[in-house]
Amino acid sequence: MPNIQSQMKRVKTNRKSGLANSQLKSKIKNSIKKLELAVVENDTEKADELFNTANSLLDKSMTRHIHHKNYVRRKKAHLASLHNELKS
Repeated sequence: MPNIQSQMKRVKTNRKSGLANSQLKSKIKNSIKKLELAVVENDTEKADELFNTANSLLDKSMTRHIHHKNYVRRKKAHLASLHNELKS
């Protein structure tokens, strides 16, 4: 543990933001898995809803600097191809 007051506060905020980041990452992973499952089951309504939520969560993670922009673009492209595969 640090002895300096400002560093003690920094440790607290880092833990708090780390927890929030891990929760958002978990939400993203779960929404992607649910979308893939909906595509396998050919459920278009559920897939449309999950596609929109997954995209918005990925955008949030990019703006909060949790994920790199190329990671987000790659994931969104993969999800779009799954979604388009279901529609055709």
